[in-house]
Amino acid sequence: MSEMKKIKNLKEFSTSADRFEGANLLCPGCAHSIIVREVLNATNDDMVLSASTGCLEVCTAVYPYTSWDASWIHIGFENGSTAVAGAEAMHKALKKKGRLKQPDRNPKFVSFAGDGSSYDIGFQWISGCMERGHNIMHVVLDNEVYANTGGQRSSSTPIGGHTTTSQAGTHSYGEKKNKKDMVSIMASHHIPYSAQVAPNKWKDMVKKIQHGFSVEGPVFINAASPCTTEWKFDPKDTMHLADLATDSLVFPLYEIIDGRELNITYRPKNVVPVEEYLAAQGRFKHLFKDEYKYLIKEWQERIDENWAYLNRREEARV
Repeated sequence: MSEMKKIKNLKEFSTSADRFEGANLLCPGCAHSIIVREVLNATNDDMVLSASTGCLEVCTAVYPYTSWDASWIHIGFENGSTAVAGAEAMHKALKKKGRLKQPDRNPKFVSFAGDGSSYDIGFQWISGCMERGHNIMHVVLDNEVYANTGGQRSSSTPIGGHTTTSQAGTHSYGEKKNKKDMVSIMASHHIPYSAQVAPNKWKDMVKKIQHGFSVEGPVFINAASPCTTEWKFDPKDTMHLADLATDSLVFPLYEIIDGRELNITYRPKNVVPVEEYLAAQGRFKHLFKDEYKYLIKEWQERIDENWAYLNRREEARV
């Protein structure tokens, strides 16, 4: 276990030595880079990182250039988690055999992936890493769509969302399925820690990332990552969208310890109606037509029900 990095304020945090450089090809307003920096700046430890194919990978590793000032691996779309898990297993084996040249250095092993390569294509790979107990952290950059390949729906896409493969029109209101609950699914592997975070609540995120680094065993982090391109909002409004996501309770912030103990880590003082969150994004504009307005009511009821469920879980302490 490493010494916890102390962070006094946002200015100090934001000017920490970057292991993820500002030079990249991510869209203006993309939340991915903000989340990655918040994760990497939460520790002073050495790091071994991986990235699955996706927006982050293709925009930060354009040969012969890289945005990463740390050990970094990319293999394929589905296996960023197992790539870094393999490195973790090798490090553990070499340390046990006394073959590490610097045995006192204990790097953190972190994989980054989008929702497409976490919720869908790489699901079984992540599940395997969790089940085997690798000492890694997997971070989902959850923008609820396959943004890198043309804006197709994923199993993270919320109901009513317009994508290129779940289009809204005269005969369809867009995506028909509810979003998959990955935090609970990963917690059901009885891992030490799983949590949901958002870049606008940086103190909450840092606390959870540091807790994740302090435990032994696999950690799963699901991070809300507003996508200016596919959610269709002005790039300057990324943090506003993140605020709406957390304050409307569409993206509640909580943690699950040892697969059982649930703690809500952020309670909005003034809960925002879900309608405001939906109205801020072009991907939901069709829901405000008369024939689809009933879905907004269903959204609100579903979010209220989920929030009540999380509160019951927290109160029960099971």
